[in-house]
Amino acid sequence: MIPIPGSRQHLRIGLLGGSFNPAHMAHREISLTALHRLELDQVWWLVSPQNPLKSRRGMASLAQRLKQAETVADHPGIQVTDIEQRLGTRYTADTLDRIRLHYPNMRFVWLMGADNLAQFHRWHHWRGIARIMPIAVLDRPGFNLMAARTPAGQWLSRYRIAQHDAGTLADLVPPAFLLLKSKLNPLSATAIRAQRKPGGRV
Repeated sequence: MIPIPGSRQHLRIGLLGGSFNPAHMAHREISLTALHRLELDQVWWLVSPQNPLKSRRGMASLAQRLKQAETVADHPGIQVTDIEQRLGTRYTADTLDRIRLHYPNMRFVWLMGADNLAQFHRWHHWRGIARIMPIAVLDRPGFNLMAARTPAGQWLSRYRIAQHDAGTLADLVPPAFLLLKSKLNPLSATAIRAQRKPGGRV
């Protein structure tokens, strides 16, 4: 369980958002990398009721996705939460702003895979997200170099810190950006869903 709003705990938290439809081992691996390299106390998986950029078609229920994510996470440092639904927010920028207000004593880092950075410039108020909390982008196969050349990657590059300073990211005043090397796991939720369909291929 995550701490109750207003908690006076001083924790360093990584936030990993997404549909988790389904959660998979690549989510777990980047979370464990972030815990270690960014010197975090916890990583929270923010399971979204409905990603505004994704179709509802083929989307499992929130309850199903939460339960499956808990099975995959299977680590005391990873907390699976439906906080976005409880806050009643739709966009990441609003969710992060509310989380920061509810937990003023905690230091947060927004986590995303390089595949999400490639489309980050399409997100609602994406520059605002970068100004709310530091961002760590973790390797994803086939996306790392391309993501750095996207509009968001180029804009964030001016705030980039070195790999050897990764442990300081949660303490920095945003915008602050880190491209973090991690174990490259080719799994993706899209590929897993395709494989589950009759005759589906990865």
